[in-house]
Amino acid sequence: MSESAKSEMFRNRLAKVYKHRSKQAKRMQVSCYRIYDHDLPEFPFCIELYEDKLYLAEYLRRHGMTDEEHDAWLDNCLLIISEITGIDASLMYVRQRKRMSHREGQYEKIDTKQEFFTVIENGLKFLVNLTDYLDTGLFLDHRITRQMVKEQCKNKRVLNLFCYTGSFSVYAAAGGAATVTSVDLSKTYLNWAEDNFVINHLKDKERYLFHHADVKQYLKTLAPESFDLVIIDPPTFSNSKRMKDFLDIQRDHVELLNDVLAATTKDGIIYFSTNFSKFVLEADQLKATDIKDITKTTTPFDFEGKLKRWCYRIVK
Repeated sequence: MSESAKSEMFRNRLAKVYKHRSKQAKRMQVSCYRIYDHDLPEFPFCIELYEDKLYLAEYLRRHGMTDEEHDAWLDNCLLIISEITGIDASLMYVRQRKRMSHREGQYEKIDTKQEFFTVIENGLKFLVNLTDYLDTGLFLDHRITRQMVKEQCKNKRVLNLFCYTGSFSVYAAAGGAATVTSVDLSKTYLNWAEDNFVINHLKDKERYLFHHADVKQYLKTLAPESFDLVIIDPPTFSNSKRMKDFLDIQRDHVELLNDVLAATTKDGIIYFSTNFSKFVLEADQLKATDIKDITKTTTPFDFEGKLKRWCYRIVK
């Protein structure tokens, strides 16, 4: 197939998905969503809209092009993307990313531009950074799960483990949680989470707590029944030098979740999520009264058929 025919194929596919997704997003009043995710093998992009800006990640692969040929190919792709979306190339943030092996840590920094933008999701503000990190600061695939948490945490003591930039924590605070405790091993992400609280005018330091800690060790220090609702979205694998032991979610999830259950009140709720596509939940080993796979019900419209994560609602 000629390059022009391939380009036309990409243009047609992108036009079709963008028309469909933008209509759904408008109807749902969603301003940050995924438009395209590797729909065609010859165009291995992930394209996400963050209000008036586009985040475009090209998955690295053996494409057989020289650097000059690849640059020309990418420029042509950006032209097509701009034509279809109406977004100028100056508002596109292009990133090349490896396919993440589950052996890699989640805290890799790529740049130091420190360009943060504020976006709104369900009336709440979040800072995103489209240049400096492997991820943008807002995981769009958990939009529905965040809303679920907000609706269920009134007057509850909420714990957010591996909290990243604290989007679940912000939702919990906005939902009237009695306290919200956010725990992460990265000071960078904890500071980002605190900034997300500040821009949402959530400044009560007695109710909103941030702990810089290794979650596996932190859980061992908690008194029984300390929390009513817990969110735990761990990396698949982490061997950070700051950790006492490495984390392997398939190997460690039973111990992790039983430690969380021990720190949760009777009938307390745990939302557990993992991006490990081959994950198998060892439900019979968990000290829970009810476990429900809510992967499907928490899948947003822009991830249907493309979601590579699991999500569970666990009741003590």
